[in-house]
Amino acid sequence: MNNSKTKMVIALSLVAGVVLGVLLTIFLKPDSSAGVTASDEKKPLYWVAPMDPNYRRDGPGKSPMGMDLIPVYEEGEKANDEGPGTINIAPEVVNNLGVRTGVVERRTLHSEIVTVGYVQYDEDRLIHIHPRVSGWVEKLYVKAAGDPVRKGAPLYALYSPELVNAQEEILLAMNRNNTPLIKASEDRLRALQIPQAFIDEIKRTKKIQQTVTFHSPQDGVVDNLNIREGFYVQPGTTLFSIGALDQVWVEAEIFERQASLVKVQDAVTMTLDYLPGKTWQGKVDYIYPVLDKKTRTVRVRLRFDNKHFQLKPNMFAQVTIHSNSDETALVIPREALIRTGKQNRVVLALGEGSFKSVAVKAGRQDRQSIEVLEGLQEGEKVVISAQFLLDSESSKSSDFMRMQAIELEAETAWVAGEILEVLEERTVRARHDAIEAFSWPEMMMDFPVNDSVNFEALTPGTELHMEITRFADGRYEISATHIMSHGSMKEMEED
Repeated sequence: MNNSKTKMVIALSLVAGVVLGVLLTIFLKPDSSAGVTASDEKKPLYWVAPMDPNYRRDGPGKSPMGMDLIPVYEEGEKANDEGPGTINIAPEVVNNLGVRTGVVERRTLHSEIVTVGYVQYDEDRLIHIHPRVSGWVEKLYVKAAGDPVRKGAPLYALYSPELVNAQEEILLAMNRNNTPLIKASEDRLRALQIPQAFIDEIKRTKKIQQTVTFHSPQDGVVDNLNIREGFYVQPGTTLFSIGALDQVWVEAEIFERQASLVKVQDAVTMTLDYLPGKTWQGKVDYIYPVLDKKTRTVRVRLRFDNKHFQLKPNMFAQVTIHSNSDETALVIPREALIRTGKQNRVVLALGEGSFKSVAVKAGRQDRQSIEVLEGLQEGEKVVISAQFLLDSESSKSSDFMRMQAIELEAETAWVAGEILEVLEERTVRARHDAIEAFSWPEMMMDFPVNDSVNFEALTPGTELHMEITRFADGRYEISATHIMSHGSMKEMEED
């Protein structure tokens, strides 16, 4: 009996031991998958400074500029590897760099050409007043340039022996009742710009008028007033001009490469420092057929309504020409394009932390997008922030020549100023108004001058509008000028 109980206890103990062993094996068994992941996890080959690929370290740390080092992994191990130039970045580093992407898409371009111009009279309605006979100005009804006049209002009264003789001829013809001679005398007076009402008055009263009053042919304002009472005038003398202001022209200039984008009747918006915050709407009226060989620009005439006469001739204006195309194009965000001296390219986002720089051919552009003619396909993703750092690393092993320099991002602003002194090495000392975009007060500074600007035109005492470009590295220069007396616009950077 005791032996049988003993055997039963031993059997139960063995069964319990087996069950406990199985349970321990299940719950305490090492995680083989975790071990594989830990052993197979990729390790960086080295760590590199973001701004200097030649600065390498064996582990993480800081670059000489205080930036976190970027890990560099062995290439060619991912399925989305696209050959030479493909780089792999850890996800946490991608987040730290603030990498953002945009999509290559197909849509229409809305081109906006930003330039400057000057308000002018509508020359289709600018009238020059000349006498057709010699005489003396007995009475001047307009006293100063800028005086408004209405159509039919008196302008000046002229005493002319020639006009007195013409009146005597018509009276003599009437006394003889010579109809052909009467008609010939009337035609002569009309040819001398004598109003018909004045001729009818002579025929009715049969009295000669010693002075003849001339009247305005249209509404407008007086300009270029060159006479005063008592002046002796003769045919060919320009007395003054009358310009209409209910509609004005604005003459602007665009670059040679932009000329093909602009069409007659394109919409135009305009702003002036004269009335900040107000915008005028106009249209392209005419594109001049001649290219300025010095500035490589084309003149464009714009037309604006001016019912309240707020636009005044010679005002400086900023204009934007809106040109819409009916054709669709493959476009990317403007900030994605990396411009170099010999090549344009973008950084492709391949997924899973992989990136690659590729060369592209850029075409037209608007404020948000740039057309891509070659190098990309619809639906691909491109990097639109931190792309310069990624391109710097990718270019070291890419299948095209590494760029020699990267264009730094820059901002520009137009400001009125005056050239005070011309210095050496294309540098001028200039005074300029306050620049709100840069938070600069009104002050005097020394400016380098871009090679595209006519340096010989920047003489001491020249008052002008100049475009100041400030680069990301703190440099600044005069990149364009607009000298009113020269009537030309120098090369400007694109907006």
